[in-house]
Order: sequence, then structure tokens, then C-alpha cells
Amino acid sequence: QVQLVESGGGLVQPGGSLRLSCAASGFTLDYYDIGWFRQAPGKEREGVSCISSSDGSTYYADFVKGRFTISRDNAKNTVYLQMNSLKPEDTAVYYCATGACYSDYQDSDFGSWGQGTQVTVSS
Repeated sequence: QVQLVESGGGLVQPGGSLRLSCAASGFTLDYYDIGWFRQAPGKEREGVSCISSSDGSTYYADFVKGRFTISRDNAKNTVYLQMNSLKPEDTAVYYCATGACYSDYQDSDFGSWGQGTQVTVSS
């Protein structure tokens, strides 16, 4: 069974950090572009970051640049999203998915979504 499983979410205070993991089962992540997205209550899903399988290129939404870092560990078949300097507005369910990573990537470029992991930033 091919699936992605997100983990690492939780409750953190403003200014804190979390590392999300996106683990693949049933297939090898090495050959796939991976994207992280998020959806806050009452809002549409939005792209956060993605990483290319071909050359490791990474792209970030403006609202996370300088705070979040995407990386991949092919040996562990996992992609990570390191989130630092978290803000209350980062509160959302975070999803990973396979798709096409490029500078103007869209939600519609991705499929095979995981179930999501909740991130709550609050004091």
C-alpha cells in the first residue's frame, strides 16, 4: 500500500520550533518531489514548501522563508519540515504530498496526500 504519513505536530509556544516528518511506505521517496501544505480552519489549503527529487531544489512560500527548512533523508525514506520561530498564524493541519515541485507549484500539482498533522502555536 502506497502512503505518506505525517508526524511531529503538536502544541508549541510562539517562537518555538517543531520538526514535521513525512514518511513514505510502499514506495521509495527518492524519485518523488514532495510538498508540504497547510490548511487552517476556514481557509483554503496553501503551499508551504517543496523539494525536488532531481536536484534537491527547494521552494518556500514567502510567509515561511527564513523560518522553515525542508529536507529529505532518502535512507530513512522521509522528508522533514523544520519549523522555527513559529507564530500563531502558523496554526494549521500540515500535509505532505507527492507531485511536481517548481517555483510556482500549486496545490493541483500534488496528489497522494497524507492524513495531516496538527500544529498549534499558542501561549
